[in-house]
Amino acid sequence: MKKIRLGLIGCGGMMKNHISGVNYLKDKVELTAVCDIIRERAEDVASVLDNPYITTDYKDMVEYVDAVLVALPHDLHYECGVFFARHKKHVLMEKPLCNSEEECQTLINVCEEEGVVLMCAYPVRFWPGINKLKAMVDSGEYGKVIMMSIWTEQLTICAEGGWGNSARLGGGQFFSHGCHYVDIMLWFLGNPVKGMHFGTRVGTPWLMKEGTSAATIQFESGAIGYHAATWGARGTKMGYDFQIHTEKAMLEYDHYAGEVRVYNDEVEHKPGEADEGHGKYEVVWRREREMSKETEYEISHFVDCINDGTKPLTDGYSTLQGLRVIWAMYDAEKHNVVADLRGLGLNQ
Repeated sequence: MKKIRLGLIGCGGMMKNHISGVNYLKDKVELTAVCDIIRERAEDVASVLDNPYITTDYKDMVEYVDAVLVALPHDLHYECGVFFARHKKHVLMEKPLCNSEEECQTLINVCEEEGVVLMCAYPVRFWPGINKLKAMVDSGEYGKVIMMSIWTEQLTICAEGGWGNSARLGGGQFFSHGCHYVDIMLWFLGNPVKGMHFGTRVGTPWLMKEGTSAATIQFESGAIGYHAATWGARGTKMGYDFQIHTEKAMLEYDHYAGEVRVYNDEVEHKPGEADEGHGKYEVVWRREREMSKETEYEISHFVDCINDGTKPLTDGYSTLQGLRVIWAMYDAEKHNVVADLRGLGLNQ
């Protein structure tokens, strides 16, 4: 397998998460170039690497890389991605892919024309715990999915005057962070039919748009998908939690605990009587090391796609379809109607 020369563009906190993942992939990836408009930040990232080329202009990186990992402000994704694709470099783009459908489609087209791999960095799709959960659902052992709920809570304060609390973000919390979980729901549940989104800036006044959101989607199978999230959490209990109610059990991935659990303590609720037996579970999978963003799995998949000539699981089209769902739900919220999501699911 060819070792891929990977360049890093944008050396903020998000890139440091990626670096921790790349450390597990030294047999596949060589970090050869680092870029940030603030040279000190590039140098800080480079200091833990093996003497990469350092620059403040990503256009200077071309001869040093086979592929790039882009973690720039969202409004810069398109220009940067097209530049490297035109120079026949593979592109792993941080989420969201681009800020508009036109930009996404053009970037996808350019990458296809130039024969390079385009992948969106959705690490959640590649977490081992999530893959264990998906395999359990797909096995059919637990029957049909009734409902999938995804809850995330964190405190994300954007610096005053920074790009994160401006129109450059491309939307609010639902667009910037919820895109991970819309992708997961589409992957687990299939084609969506209709949906509703509600967002608020209460508790997150530093954002131009919503910092807290709730989204509900109905799928062709009849299953319901629900995602609730906040960037205004002043405390946390659930953290990042994925629950799937099926006909035979409730399946859960608790990311903070690093466990996949099966709850099958079927106790019928009878009004007026105390509940008994609830909360019992079996741990069927446990993470082997400390919690992290686990970005090594998505980067490994990206490199394998480059070497094997295969399509990424989170390729341009599937990513665009997820963003179309979000944009449709935003538009419906604005007009106080239910979003028609038919034709926006995977493989449509």
